[in-house]
Amino acid sequence: MKIAFIHPDLGIGGAERLIVDAAVGLQEEGHKVKIFTSHCDKTHCFEEISKDEVKVQVYGDFLPTSFCGRFKIVFASLRQLFLLMMLVINGEISEYDFFIVDQLSFCLPLLHMFHDSRARIMFYCHFPDQKLARHDSLLRKLYRLPFDLYEQFSMSAADAVVVNSNFTKSVYDDTFSFLKDVKPPGTIYPCVDLTEPEFNQEVKTLHKNVMGDDKFVLSVNRFEVKKNVELAIESYAKFAMGTEQKGVKLVIAGGYDNLVEENKTYLVHLEKLVEQSGLKFYTLFQKTYSELVEEPVDVEYDVLFLPSVPSNYKDYLLSKAELLLYTPSLEHFGIVPLEAMKLGTPVLAVNNGGPTETVVPLDKSPELGTGWLEPSDSDVWSKRIGESLSLNKAKVSQNGMERVKSKFSRKVMTQEIEKTMLRLFKSRYQRYSWENLMMLWKLPVFFILRKYYELPALYVWILGAITFLPPSFFQLIAIFAVTCVYYAEPHWFEFFD
Repeated sequence: MKIAFIHPDLGIGGAERLIVDAAVGLQEEGHKVKIFTSHCDKTHCFEEISKDEVKVQVYGDFLPTSFCGRFKIVFASLRQLFLLMMLVINGEISEYDFFIVDQLSFCLPLLHMFHDSRARIMFYCHFPDQKLARHDSLLRKLYRLPFDLYEQFSMSAADAVVVNSNFTKSVYDDTFSFLKDVKPPGTIYPCVDLTEPEFNQEVKTLHKNVMGDDKFVLSVNRFEVKKNVELAIESYAKFAMGTEQKGVKLVIAGGYDNLVEENKTYLVHLEKLVEQSGLKFYTLFQKTYSELVEEPVDVEYDVLFLPSVPSNYKDYLLSKAELLLYTPSLEHFGIVPLEAMKLGTPVLAVNNGGPTETVVPLDKSPELGTGWLEPSDSDVWSKRIGESLSLNKAKVSQNGMERVKSKFSRKVMTQEIEKTMLRLFKSRYQRYSWENLMMLWKLPVFFILRKYYELPALYVWILGAITFLPPSFFQLIAIFAVTCVYYAEPHWFEFFD
């Protein structure tokens, strides 16, 4: 089966990781897959994309993404519209049996109108876009209003909607009051790659020179305010001040872009918070890693910041940490706890959002537990940090690895997508009433062509008949062919005049 993904920007975020995993998984099952996107930088993407393991086609990268940093949703919609029009014009839209669209639903009604009737569409909702946008002023509310209304309408054009967690499903139901009954979403969890990472000597030497033999707890998040990394620092500070146990550090690693102002200001804020807590910090940027492979760090610190940590070193940290501190509240899903569990590390996460579906609390299920779920309270978290140091890690590690393998592997996710595909292909093709209403715009156009441009009636009638056929590339060819014949032999069309 030929499957097309439509994704706005194929970078290195969590949504992109899911799309790449889904594409690779479907390819492994024998499907032909291609990702269509408005942007893909082969130097800033996942390995499967840079090595061309998955086919990628970019349309519309020349279009701007914003105007003076504003109107991002407007330009994102225009870029997706251009991408879809390119698929229609060059006929690729008729080649595919199944479309998977995610993040931005703007193109769904047009995709439904123009794709072949045998094809089906699935929309993967990571989180409602209107819940991610700011509505903190009257002007912003007015600006967002048409996009918020259109989001619900456009998602109704998909044959199926799926979400990444039951938490997101509850937000979806609250946000889209009309859709929750008309188009109830399914849940397909993101996955992690079960391939065991290989750590070269350079990574091991770097870690030895930076950390020595000290134990450490780990926080992995992008350097963004919403990730609430303050909770990790405050919890560690209370643990460090309240224990005589030495040689336990806090490592804060994650995504960081020097061009993103929030990343820079948030890192400075966290560094100041460490100092205010009476602790010492050391910040190590990736460009200095090569120097530390040769010589150990000659700096005393309690908290280590690793902005823009490479994925292989991140995995090594996850495999060696005593505990992962996953601090965001109301996280849509949260892939990092799964990455930690896959590598045998227990997880401490906030007791809401996606982690409640991935982490099994030890206090509720000692035999199957993979960590703890606690309120966002630094006093409670500091106690859990202390408990993690005396934990039977072998049992918790086994539980974590087994849970990831049984519920969150690439194979499981691929099977869930294929089940959705099979269900949709068993159902009849649905043509919506609004599609028929949209055809009415053609009537005044043909009237104008006939009355004011004095085009022959037969020519106008033929054009009208062609445009009322199911939209496809062949429809465009037919219009072009009839127009060429009209200009070559106009007297053929004078029969009814």
